[in-house]
Amino acid sequence: MVLEFEKPIADLEQKLQEMKELAQGRNIDLTSDIKSLEEKILDLKKETFQNLTRWQRVQLSRHADRPYALDYIYEITSDFIELHGDRTVADDKAMVGGLGDIDDRSVMFIGQQKGRNTKQRQLRNFGMANPEGYRKALRLMKMAEKFGKPIVTLIDTPGAFPGLEAEERGQGEAIARNLREMFMLKVPVICIIIGEGASGGALGIAIGDRVMMLENSWYSVISPENCSTILWRSWDYKEQAAESLKLTAKDMKGNGLIDDIIPEPLGGAHRDMKHMSLTLKETILKALKELDKIKPEKRIEQRIDKFCSMGVVVE
Repeated sequence: MVLEFEKPIADLEQKLQEMKELAQGRNIDLTSDIKSLEEKILDLKKETFQNLTRWQRVQLSRHADRPYALDYIYEITSDFIELHGDRTVADDKAMVGGLGDIDDRSVMFIGQQKGRNTKQRQLRNFGMANPEGYRKALRLMKMAEKFGKPIVTLIDTPGAFPGLEAEERGQGEAIARNLREMFMLKVPVICIIIGEGASGGALGIAIGDRVMMLENSWYSVISPENCSTILWRSWDYKEQAAESLKLTAKDMKGNGLIDDIIPEPLGGAHRDMKHMSLTLKETILKALKELDKIKPEKRIEQRIDKFCSMGVVVE
């Protein structure tokens, strides 16, 4: 999958591949030409990805090849055991969670999971959790607290499922309960937006001691398309909406709504998942090391103060 703004890069990469095949097939020395083209491609990539618009970063966060929560979990942990069900209604496949070891330390992972193909997307409900998904997440958080295990949430959702049946089963209440309970968890909580972070669907597992975003992810009360639909009665103004929402990691960091930005490989996380996973693992371990030094009561106090200070204007 090639995004619109990536097409000039893809064209040059195609020419590079053809040049390499020509050199190999006809035994021609094109070393200098190949090197020159490779440098040109690298320069174009740097220029392109350092100057992305907000809408282009939204597009990149939705890239079909972008790693999802389980991709990262299986890559950075050993012996991951997925846990299922909310013990009330059902097992929501859009919300996943379980225990896994990072460098011999057991961690409770929770995240939204999308699908790669039509069948998987239907199974995962496009990463939009129902109330039982948020109740499952809370059950796992309470289990982690009981056994003294830190919690890492990986957020990637276009929002909580807005269907009538979700509202009938208490979607708003389930998310609100998660918000309240996450403030009071005694174990370290690290929240990372790895792709899309939309509305209460994202916030329902995003109250933590450290809240971070991948470089090409976004976090907002509403998606650009839905914002455009409400304000202009059309999706055609989604790019303008994205600019107005200021939803990128850089915007969130500048407004004091997240603690840190996690850099991605040039071109996006999907370009080098191994490297991205290693960066994510190192970031988690570093944050846990810092949080372990703080007493539980102090962590809770700092967590509450951090979120209470958001949006406060002092004149």
